Amino acid sequence: MSIRNEQRERVIALLSQHLLTTGLAQTSLRQLARAAGVSDRMLLYYFTDKAEVLAATMSAIAGQLVSGLAAALPEGTRLPPRDLALRAASLTTGPEMRRFMRLWVEMVAAAAKNEEPYKAIVAQIMAGFRSWVDARLDLPEGTDRAAVASALIALIDGLALVDICSETDMAPRMAGALEAILT
Repeated sequence: MSIRNEQRERVIALLSQHLLTTGLAQTSLRQLARAAGVSDRMLLYYFTDKAEVLAATMSAIAGQLVSGLAAALPEGTRLPPRDLALRAASLTTGPEMRRFMRLWVEMVAAAAKNEEPYKAIVAQIMAGFRSWVDARLDLPEGTDRAAVASALIALIDGLALVDICSETDMAPRMAGALEAILT
């Protein structure tokens, strides 16, 4: 790997931590450069523009999230939608995932307002999540897999949104309520 690529990866790692800590509030080019420990000019040496910086960083963050989920639901695991919903809901509303989900909700809100580059980034990440969920679904032949995966993502994202916006003990209560509803 070239020195430039090594430095780029180091910058992405630092910016991943920055975004997970601060959210989208501090994402001017100057603030991103400061968080990465480089000048604005060096940041633009590693990336074409701010959109590429954010896309690469969010891709890395999504990869971290998928790694965490894959540890709990490894490749080859295939579950009925109910079981997958319950497992994924308990994972994504846990305290270790809250910072990922908080940033995801913020990104989705920015995309909903048609803010660039968030709309394109969210679409790419959503396609990856849908593929990840689809690969873990045990469904009968002929089922609209994309629709089922999308519905599960909507459920999980909704739980994360409520978890983020509620009192601290809401996540375990929601998990219990969800299990009761789906039984």
